[in-house]
Amino acid sequence: MTSMPDSAMHRPWRPAPLLSGSVALHLAAIAATAVRPHLWPWTLGAVVVDHLVLSGVGLWPRSSLLGSNWTRLPDSAGARDAVALTIDDGPDPDVTPKVLALLDEYGAKATFFCVGENVRRYAQIAQEIARRGHAIENHSQRHNHNFSLLGPRGLSDEVGRAQESIAAVVGTAPRFFRAPAGLRNPLLDPVLKRFDLQLASWTRRGFDTVTRDSNIVFKKLTRHLGGGDILLLHDGHASRSLSGHPVILEVLPRLLTAVSAAKLRTITLRAALT
Repeated sequence: MTSMPDSAMHRPWRPAPLLSGSVALHLAAIAATAVRPHLWPWTLGAVVVDHLVLSGVGLWPRSSLLGSNWTRLPDSAGARDAVALTIDDGPDPDVTPKVLALLDEYGAKATFFCVGENVRRYAQIAQEIARRGHAIENHSQRHNHNFSLLGPRGLSDEVGRAQESIAAVVGTAPRFFRAPAGLRNPLLDPVLKRFDLQLASWTRRGFDTVTRDSNIVFKKLTRHLGGGDILLLHDGHASRSLSGHPVILEVLPRLLTAVSAAKLRTITLRAALT
C-alpha cells in the first residue's frame, strides 16, 4: 500500500529507487563506453531496455515505482472503516449537479478531481462542490491525452495552471493530483513535490467512461469492497448507459447503498490525512 502520512508530503523530493537506479545505469553505461568503446552495442542496449521499463511503469497507473502514489487510504483511515469516492474530469454542467444531489441524499462526501479549465468555465458548480463539503483536487489544466509525453516545463505548466485555476475559483489550493487517464512519466514526481501535491490513483475503478452497462460498473467497484478503498467514477466524459443516462447517475445510488450496508463511510482524501 502506497499511501503516506501528511508529514511525508512536505519532505524534500527524493527520487524513487527505480529512478536512482536508472541514473546509475546511464552513468555506468557512459563510463563503460568511454573506457571500452567496443562495448557500445551492449551499453546502448542496456539504456534502451531501461527506457522501455520506465515507459512501461508510467503506463501502470497504480504503480509506485516512479514515486509515491496513493492506491489506498492510509491504514488509520481504513481502520476507521472509511472509503474514498473520487470523481474525475468535471465539473460537467449537466452531470455534476445531479451527482451533488445524490451525494446529499445519501449523506456522502467525495473528492472531485477537476480539470482546471472546466473549473474556470463552470465556476459556480465548482464553488457549489466546495460549499457542500466535498474536496476539489488537481486533474491537470486541460486533460490532454499527451500528458504522459510532456517534459518538465509542460508538466509544470499543466499542474501549476490547474493549481491556480482551482485556488482562484474555490479559494483553496489542491493537495492531491491525479494524472489524466492515470498515465505519467518519470518527470512528474519532482513537479508534484514542487507544488506540494500527493499523487493519488485508485483501488478499483468501474471504467465508466467506456462501459455502458451500469451493472458491470457497479460490480467492478464493489468487488471485495472494504475500508481503505479509493473508488473511481466520472462526472466528466461519462458514458451513457443502455437507458441513455450517464452511468455514474445509475451506479452512485447503488454504490452508496452498498457502502452503507458494509458499515463503511465515505470521506475525502484530505480527511484521510488527519
